[in-house]
Amino acid sequence: MARFDRYLLSHLLALFGFFSLVLVAVYWVNRAVGLFDQLISDGQSALVFLEFSLLTLPNVIRLVLPVSAFAACLYAINRLMQESELVVMQATGFSAFRLARPVLWFGAIVVAMQLVLLNLLVPMSQARLADRSAEISENVTARFLNEGRFMHPSKGITIYIREITPLGELNDLFLSDERSPDERVVYTARKALLVRGEAAPRLVMLDGAAQRLSRDETRRIALTRFSTFTMDLAGVVGAKDARKRQMKELTTAELISADPGLIAATKETPGAFRAEIHTRIAGSFLGLAAPLLGFGFLMLGGYSRFGLWRQIAGAVIGLILLQMVNTATSGAVLRNDSLWALNYAAPVLGTVAGLALLWLAQRPRRLRQATAETLA
Repeated sequence: MARFDRYLLSHLLALFGFFSLVLVAVYWVNRAVGLFDQLISDGQSALVFLEFSLLTLPNVIRLVLPVSAFAACLYAINRLMQESELVVMQATGFSAFRLARPVLWFGAIVVAMQLVLLNLLVPMSQARLADRSAEISENVTARFLNEGRFMHPSKGITIYIREITPLGELNDLFLSDERSPDERVVYTARKALLVRGEAAPRLVMLDGAAQRLSRDETRRIALTRFSTFTMDLAGVVGAKDARKRQMKELTTAELISADPGLIAATKETPGAFRAEIHTRIAGSFLGLAAPLLGFGFLMLGGYSRFGLWRQIAGAVIGLILLQMVNTATSGAVLRNDSLWALNYAAPVLGTVAGLALLWLAQRPRRLRQATAETLA
């Protein structure tokens, strides 16, 4: 790699890291606020919040990488133009396409990062996040067990716990079960424990009593004391169903090698799997199209004390239009997976537009040279 290419590439990578850090922080804080309220209100610890936050980062990073690459390219090229460094390089005979070589290297690095994120890290993090969410939803203590208050986890069930120890012991438990139309059952226990079961958690009550009140004409009360009594909470919290994997939780390698059983388990079609693969691959190349488009717009301008604000504004509008095309084509593919080729429309359009702008940036210079030769 030539010295100039290394010099410009180092600038692009440094600014890319800075803008990526800023944008990821903005997205993460916006996401973390809602996540914090949701998890903490459900009784989860700060470690669970931190784990969930980290699992959302790969998806946030893959969203901001093309934008940060675009911003880094605009900032670096504009600064080099203001300091006349690119003007000097152009005066030595470097064409716009030659100056674009480090930008292409930079775009290739961003594409490689996007490929790893979209095809491997994001699906893995989504799968882990879904598993942890399912585990937390099954955690009875986090869902509805709070000390010192009456709770109604389901219709006909009332629970009161005087104290929950750090070890998870439930001291002085009161549980009223009125689901049966024939009788009402009230359980009291000095201590109780929650243990895992195959279908749902189980409540083990120690040193307590069960009072049964019949609802018929006799209104009979039966009292049974027990030292240990186990109650299946399947009817209280619902039986635990096996979680089905979704297509977004599968890595691209799994999508490619998916058998009919896996496709049926996700309730998708082979066409949807094929469209998802192309969506991930095409989305990665936005990391090349975005900086190349920005570079092409800035090369249309020359040195000016007032900066390249018109070219920067044009580049921003171009990126917005490119994102609109990407959104429209993605929506079309979601509605009809046989249109998977449309996923490549935005990356191809952005790359072609960037190359066309580079050609246009050289054209006036060639015309001036041809005119001078004619006059000579």
